[in-house]
Amino acid sequence: MNRWIRLGAAVTAMIMIANLQYGWTLFTGPLTKATGWKLSEVQWGWTLFIALETWAMSLCGWMIDKRGPRVLMTIAGVMCGLGWAGLGQAQSLTALYASYAVAGVGAAMVYCGCIGVALKWFPDKRGLAAGTIAAGFGAGSSLFIPVMSYIIRVQDYKAAFLYTGIVQGLLIVVAAQVVGGAGVPPAVAAAVAKPKARSRGDNFTSPEMLRTPHFYVLYLTMLMMGVGGLMVTANASAVGKSMGIGAGFITTALSLNAVANGAGRFFWGWVSDHLGREKTMVIAFLLQSVFLASVLTVGKLSGPLFIISLALVFFTWGEVYSIFPSVTADFFGAKNASSNYSFMYSTKGVASIVGGGIAALLFERSGSWNAVFYGSAILALCSAFIAFFLQRMPLPSKQMHPEESPKPLAHHI
Repeated sequence: MNRWIRLGAAVTAMIMIANLQYGWTLFTGPLTKATGWKLSEVQWGWTLFIALETWAMSLCGWMIDKRGPRVLMTIAGVMCGLGWAGLGQAQSLTALYASYAVAGVGAAMVYCGCIGVALKWFPDKRGLAAGTIAAGFGAGSSLFIPVMSYIIRVQDYKAAFLYTGIVQGLLIVVAAQVVGGAGVPPAVAAAVAKPKARSRGDNFTSPEMLRTPHFYVLYLTMLMMGVGGLMVTANASAVGKSMGIGAGFITTALSLNAVANGAGRFFWGWVSDHLGREKTMVIAFLLQSVFLASVLTVGKLSGPLFIISLALVFFTWGEVYSIFPSVTADFFGAKNASSNYSFMYSTKGVASIVGGGIAALLFERSGSWNAVFYGSAILALCSAFIAFFLQRMPLPSKQMHPEESPKPLAHHI
């Protein structure tokens, strides 16, 4: 099957799991109003979803590298549909957390299987392909947010969870059959990355990758960059309301945020193929720092400026999930790309703890988003400096195992 058809199916599956993360902010208000739960209590459910979506990927990635994505993604479609629909039926926080946890594990399988398509089938266009996959996840909710908002308004949040859960689950199952099983044609596997993307060509296993300093430098950078965007993702609606922004502007911002997020993933992934991963990181991360700070200074002035400032935050944050899978495959090889990137992607679970529950707690206790936004801006600035010095690090190389060391030549007598 043509690799572009596989990519299209993978993008479709990613669009279907986008709501699980980016559509959530629409439901926090109706949930807290209907149940009497606090915002921070509800947001811990979102944090649990992100944690499981990321931390379950290590096992999922290993299985997908061995067996291919079809079976796991089929199971994932059922889990995502049931988990998301179940959120509307939750009568307790425990039930809410359990449903979101099921959806989180399903999303991990989908994400891991889809990103593997980009990293393995497109070594010659890795940034572009990974950016396209990530754009499906980043922008996919823009298709559903107006629909979910309408259903919540004319019916209730329970119906919105149910209807979108059924549609998403079914389409993931269909996409899984097109993405297919394991294996990459030799002609594709032999292709090389473009010269601007530094790559040695060694294929590291995950244990070998974890023994390199490069992994920890990349991990720290991705972790710090993840906080700001996830914080805005979880709390965009609450931030707008605290600033006195009208409901219409907030709904528009949520839709455009998803578009900007997806566009940023595609754009910066493409740029990194031509400019190089590290240089692209420096530029995008510096801009992210500036735009995070601008939300509280410029965005509060009016509804339109609030929309623009948030869109710029997402445009310069989304590239985290297109550049880092690409640089992971560049540095550590494509053979074990699904498993290797799953370890890197676990940063999202850690960042969600800060960006979700802790950010909401800080706001509830201080009555202000200042510490959250300015702190995130400082983390993005630090990430830019680390990326600058990453350019000067030599590429990782596999250390020769003792049994592989050259044997002395026998002397003939």
